[in-house]
Amino acid sequence: MKLSIVIPVYNEEQTVNEVIASVLAVDLGSISREVIVVDDGSTDATARIVDAAAAASPQIVRSLHCPTNRGKGAALRVGFAQATGDVVIVQDADLELNPEEYTRLLQPILRGTADVVYGSRFADGAKGVRWQARVANQFLTALTNVLFGSRLTDMETAYKVMRREVLQRLRLQCDGFDIEPEVTAKLLLAGCRIVEVAISYRPRRADEGKKIGWADGVAAISTLVRCRISGRRDVEGAH
Repeated sequence: MKLSIVIPVYNEEQTVNEVIASVLAVDLGSISREVIVVDDGSTDATARIVDAAAAASPQIVRSLHCPTNRGKGAALRVGFAQATGDVVIVQDADLELNPEEYTRLLQPILRGTADVVYGSRFADGAKGVRWQARVANQFLTALTNVLFGSRLTDMETAYKVMRREVLQRLRLQCDGFDIEPEVTAKLLLAGCRIVEVAISYRPRRADEGKKIGWADGVAAISTLVRCRISGRRDVEGAH
């Protein structure tokens, strides 16, 4: 089995090298890996660092570059299109999430008890998360559950793991952070079994480079409602 790890990155020169090193150091046993790093038009040294990492591990790491900054969703769609693994996982480049948890995240898929696995930051309380972020995430997750009849605890998590054939059924369109609700909505519309696994989480502050804000919350609400209205038309094989 092969795991594709897609890392969208924008102006993360302080952390991207450490994240790539952590991803490469994870013990996956007999599972092989490929690491696809998509630089979304960074204006700092990120592109150079990513290229150096790819040159150091050419059999595993690939660097892709978007000419201009379009957003996390656009970068992910570029990475997804290049993935060749049996299973795909998204890894942010900001050190908030720990790659050492890949093995636990993969287990439900390997056992055949899930189509998709979400790493939930809130299943065990998400210690250290600011109340504003907690409330915003809980609201968006609750809205998702109401609109799609799900029982998720963390719709916005970056750790989304799924078989590549499941991912290929989703006709993703969002360019920004609204890719998170779009993926979730379309997975639920497709009837996928989503299992949540509790993960650790080290939230960073805006002064440390946190990029998501209130406008992204508004976009998430709009995306959820749009997907609910459009129904299953944006999922291949759905009727």
